[in-house]
Amino acid sequence: MTRTTITSSRSSGDLTENELWFKQTLDHFSQLVTTLAYVQDHRQFEQRYYVFLDYFQRPDGPIFLKICGDASCDGIANDYLTVLAKKFGPAVVALEHRYYGKSSPFKSSTTENLKYLSSKQALFDLAVFRNYYQELLNVKLNRSKGALSAWFRLKFPHLVCGSLASSAVVQAVYNFTEFDKQVRKEILYCLGVSAGPECKAILQEITQLVDQRLASDAKAVKRLFGASELKNDGDFFYFLADAAVTPFQYGYPEQLCPPLVKAKKDGDDLVEVYARFTNRTFVVSVNDYNRKFLKNTAINEDNAARLWWFQVCSEVDIHSSKIDARHYVFGKGTYPDVDMRNIYYGGLKIAGSKIVFTNDLQDPWQHASKQISSQEMPSYIISCHNCGHGTDLRGCPQSPLRPEGDAQNCSIPEAVNKVRQHMIEHIDLWLSECQTTHKNLCNT
Repeated sequence: MTRTTITSSRSSGDLTENELWFKQTLDHFSQLVTTLAYVQDHRQFEQRYYVFLDYFQRPDGPIFLKICGDASCDGIANDYLTVLAKKFGPAVVALEHRYYGKSSPFKSSTTENLKYLSSKQALFDLAVFRNYYQELLNVKLNRSKGALSAWFRLKFPHLVCGSLASSAVVQAVYNFTEFDKQVRKEILYCLGVSAGPECKAILQEITQLVDQRLASDAKAVKRLFGASELKNDGDFFYFLADAAVTPFQYGYPEQLCPPLVKAKKDGDDLVEVYARFTNRTFVVSVNDYNRKFLKNTAINEDNAARLWWFQVCSEVDIHSSKIDARHYVFGKGTYPDVDMRNIYYGGLKIAGSKIVFTNDLQDPWQHASKQISSQEMPSYIISCHNCGHGTDLRGCPQSPLRPEGDAQNCSIPEAVNKVRQHMIEHIDLWLSECQTTHKNLCNT
């Protein structure tokens, strides 16, 4: 299961990359234990954020809060949020997730220092920041995205008028086999009945061929894939598996299967063909799969994988890999309480309101997201051949980023636009209801 985060391309132009900073509370819950007594923990850290005001309709425009995920947040991307901003006139604000990018509270990411990296702490980061920025602009907060968006609205309904939960993974799952089943399904069907089974058989053959070459000359085959750093064969196979998963997750399967099918018919070296595909399209750092590198506690731009794996291993546990390096990387005390997390947030039975869930038919993550609609929490599925993770905002395929989330490259653009129209209708309703509530509160 891939952790790949598609980053915005500078060629498509971010809305802003101007960094701003907010003094955030390190621990929103616990107290410091001293030799004498319990005292309040007042430690803070600098949390990075961005603001885009070009379409802001002063003085009553809303705030759209874009929640950055498990990667460095280097600006506000020019995706479909730009279209929404033009329509609704908000101040667009993006807050970097604690520990990621430049928002690290510590100078090292030891397991002890990572104990404040959790979804609960991140939600309170949003609440505290929300109050700070609303006071700064003296307007109301309105929109955020992702799983944290759904939970933010769930836990702080008095602070946010509504949430768009785009491809939101709200269910913690131990051994997430549905992810792999979805990928196998897409290999078989999304490329057509004839090409699908053949592609699956070729990928299985490549795995066997790589296994044979590892036995005879491991250094040579790893060098072929640009993965010489992966001394552990299990890490190497995990890397190869993710390289095959990513095209289906992010909407460009045609770049993988047709070339492999052609190579098989032409009698070409399948391992070399797959290596060329991996080196050309799979732009994730090899060290993201290197268990020795993941033990590195230094703070730098390459440590996002360690942070993500800590969250997976301590809280979420949505991975389905047979390679379990949890104890090697973080120590034996790191283990997720999946049941407690789902009890706290509700999992697929989340009981919130004014949350719109959007998922994509090809996205393997959909099985850990809310797919059953209700009046208070509608759920929409975008169905098209190359609709992957986050199509509602990013367009098709997800890399490189399409300016303003242009859906014209989607195989069925109207399927994307139909869901986007629903999003607009819900946001419009939230705004009107929020304005009414705000006026009533002012009059009491």
